[in-house]
Amino acid sequence: MYEMLKGIDAVKLNFSEGGLVFMNITLAVIMFGVALEIKVQHFRNILNFPKSFILGFGAQFIALPALTFLLVIILRPPASVAMGMILIAACPGGNISNFISSLSKANVALSVSLTAAATLSATLLTPLNYSIYGNLYTEFSERALHLNIPIEIDFWLMAQTVFILLGLPLIVGMWVGNRFPEFTAKYLKPIKISSIVLYLVFIFGALFANLEHFGSSILVIGFIVLLLNAQTLFTGFLVGTIGKVSRADRRTLSIETGIQNSGLALILIFNPKLFGGNGGMAFMAAWWGIWQMLSGLVLAFILSRIKLPEEVKTKEAKVLVDSKEKS
Repeated sequence: MYEMLKGIDAVKLNFSEGGLVFMNITLAVIMFGVALEIKVQHFRNILNFPKSFILGFGAQFIALPALTFLLVIILRPPASVAMGMILIAACPGGNISNFISSLSKANVALSVSLTAAATLSATLLTPLNYSIYGNLYTEFSERALHLNIPIEIDFWLMAQTVFILLGLPLIVGMWVGNRFPEFTAKYLKPIKISSIVLYLVFIFGALFANLEHFGSSILVIGFIVLLLNAQTLFTGFLVGTIGKVSRADRRTLSIETGIQNSGLALILIFNPKLFGGNGGMAFMAAWWGIWQMLSGLVLAFILSRIKLPEEVKTKEAKVLVDSKEKS
């Protein structure tokens, strides 16, 4: 199967300086739009569901990178694709996870709290997880696959980059959202719509600009992305099930763990000081960005039609009250 990916490790993609600036601005706008909805209360809300929050945070930053590394060992894809999978798993939740949680009738308050905490924590945890599992994969490749994969991960440079790309827009967005509520109420919807459009333009642009490098590899990469997405969604569901949280919280954990920030991954990949436009990594991240949006919407459509026990009880109680009032 991997014959179609032959040579992908050697592919280096080039973006113009203007293209890189556009990518950085795009992610900043996306994160600013996400942050506008985050209030100080969302961090306080963690106290309302500490168990679900701890499980969700652990699913994202502990269970997901570890299980993704295990999936890499099982599939044994080309080295650049494997490193792309590891980077995706190391990134925080995606910018559309709160929207998908809302459509899925999940715990939206928990979703927003997890997004806020995960995005802030990603400044350190994303480079840390990538460093740990990237180096483990390098050792595995040398020992089991007899590959020589030179990898030097500049932890502090990566942490600095993630903070600039995620941390600063998040802090500014939260400040604007809390300081200027009228402005936020008026412009939140246009900003969110614009950020999603920019996100799609960004992802499709990254694919289209370098499409000649991939050709027939699209199907194989698509299959790997499908498996990775199934694993990420299942990780959140499994952690929530073992932790015995409510079904609404379980949905949130699945979505927050299953949707990763592919925009951050792509910008890190195209950073000349980090990954220099590695072809296999970039194609994984770009395809992931498209697929997770499609799979998230399909999942939301299905879940929205499955009634939660809480909804059934509420409906039954309402019927009982109405019947008593009529009698």
